[in-house]
Parts: sequence; structure tokens; C-alpha cells
Amino acid sequence: MIRLALVRHAKSDWSSPGLADHDRPLNGRGERDAPVMAARLADEGFDPDVILSSTALRARTTAQAFADEFGLPVDLQPQLYAASGSTLLTAVSDAGATGVASVMLVAHNPGITDLAYALSQERIQHMPTCAIARFAWELDPSEWVAIDAVEPVEWSLDVPR
Repeated sequence: MIRLALVRHAKSDWSSPGLADHDRPLNGRGERDAPVMAARLADEGFDPDVILSSTALRARTTAQAFADEFGLPVDLQPQLYAASGSTLLTAVSDAGATGVASVMLVAHNPGITDLAYALSQERIQHMPTCAIARFAWELDPSEWVAIDAVEPVEWSLDVPR
């Protein structure tokens, strides 16, 4: 069985005019939501082998909250910033090709919603900030490349409340 968690970065701060999009931090709500959602994911029994993240500050900070919960480092990947769903899928497949059974990816809209939509067979319509889409497939860790061609045996969407 292989598992994937897609996480949209937590709510960001838009209050600094002129700040580059890549450098936007989390706002207060985002700072509160990220560790809460990380704890909820851990309570559900999801245990990532690797955490991939966009290099944007808001994504890195969100990913670090999950990394702190799971005791893992964050693998920052510049190509995940403003990436399409297909680029995100490639990053997941590449990470899976190392033989891991569980991958977490922290990225941005619209790519993260596009990927969740495709992997959920069009059931996940939108990924709000700090949402987590979880998937599991009855596939061997060597078969990550097939996740977009096989319906998951389970999936869920969790959003901050």
C-alpha cells in the first residue's frame, strides 16, 4: 500500500505591499492552523516517509509545522512553487521512485487542487488553505508512477475548522 497527503499551504499574509509573492509569510490564522492540521493528520495514523515542499515562505513554514509533528526534514524543491498538477505529480512519483511508501507534498493552488481533483476522480473540487487530501492505493512502492491511472482504495479531505 502506498499513501499520499497533499497539503495546501496555510493562510498567508497579504498585508505587506510590494512583498514578492514567494516571500509572503503565514498570517495568524495560518500559524495556528498548520500545527493543528499536522496533529490531526498524525492522529489519523498518516506517517510520511518524506515531506516535499515548495520553496515559498508560506509553504516552507506550513511544511515545517508538519515536519515538527513527524520528526522529519523538509525536502525543499524550487519547481513546486506555482507548479501545475502534472509537475506536482512528477515530484511525487520521483520521491516514490526511491522506494518510500508514504509521501507528503505541500504546495499551492491551482496545482494542488488540480492534482487532488484528478487523483480523487473529480470528487475533490477545491483545496482551501491548509486542507489535507489523503489517498491510499493498493500498489507496491515501486508503482508510484501509476497513481494517476488507478483509483485510490481510500481518500479523504480534511479542512481546518
